[in-house]
Amino acid sequence: MKTLITYCTTHGCTEKTANELKDFLGGEVLLVNLKKETVPDLTSFDRIIIGGSIHAGQIQKRVKDFCSQNLETLQNKELGLFICCMEEGEKAEIQLQDAFPKALLQSAKATASLGGEFNFNKMNFFQKLIVKKVAKVENSVSHINHDAIRKFSQQMNHIFNPFLFLV
Repeated sequence: MKTLITYCTTHGCTEKTANELKDFLGGEVLLVNLKKETVPDLTSFDRIIIGGSIHAGQIQKRVKDFCSQNLETLQNKELGLFICCMEEGEKAEIQLQDAFPKALLQSAKATASLGGEFNFNKMNFFQKLIVKKVAKVENSVSHINHDAIRKFSQQMNHIFNPFLFLV
């Protein structure tokens, strides 16, 4: 199975998550950072996973553009969608639902919020100021959810065979 993981990262959290996800997936896996690399021909992949981070309630524009430009192709692939964010529970689910087109969410094999982090070493002064005021966080903190990454990869690796029920 050939897998493409496309992602966009602002401060590195989504890239860390994508790399960890790659380690759990079977077969050949290619990582493509939408900010830095050209996306190869999607037809050569069996499954595609798309991820991005949430900032001020929105996923990166490059992720939105990738999804809208390839909507039809993506709907016909084994698809996984994930976000990295600092919210949990219902708030994270709302951010996930807002991040991707409804058509992709409906056809996705797996969707997940995989946690997030505030990395003050990679933020500029303005970004640090906003995080301190809004999130009330004073230092770098990581809440990457390794169990959620493992569960997401298991969902993507799960093979559904309807003929198993006929035995």
